[in-house]
Amino acid sequence: MASKRSLPEEDFSCPVCHDIFKDPVIMKCSHSMCNVCLQQFWKTKGHKECPICRKRFTNSNPQLNLALKNLCESYIQERSQRASAESEVLCSLHSEKLKLFCLEDKQPVCLVCRDSRAHKNHNFSPVVEVSRDYKEELRTQLAKLKEKMKKHKETKLTCDKTAKTH
Repeated sequence: MASKRSLPEEDFSCPVCHDIFKDPVIMKCSHSMCNVCLQQFWKTKGHKECPICRKRFTNSNPQLNLALKNLCESYIQERSQRASAESEVLCSLHSEKLKLFCLEDKQPVCLVCRDSRAHKNHNFSPVVEVSRDYKEELRTQLAKLKEKMKKHKETKLTCDKTAKTH
């Protein structure tokens, strides 16, 4: 079975509006389309027929194609996640990906910036490595702050109890 990633967007596109299916319905002839597209088509035509194969139906109430609807929703969600994961911040000077971190200036830089005079003789590390280090440092500091908060709360409780008894 093919994974969702291997399926092209056309597999999730309505043959009438060519957008990704919205509330897809399935006809008795097995064609699927957006419910709104089908209703508009029928209104324009004046009779009920499939917009794809032109087969006429006398009393047709197409059913919601729930499997296709769920696939489309999953596809949209996956596409959105992929797009946000792929979007990397670009250098404002050179429109290149910020892949390095200047250790002297404490800022991300692109490969062009690294070779520029502004960063001559500076040391660099990959952004991924530096971000891991900073995340770990933040976790450590957060743990310390949580411990301090816990001690302050305990002290406050002790003070409150003392104030109530006196």
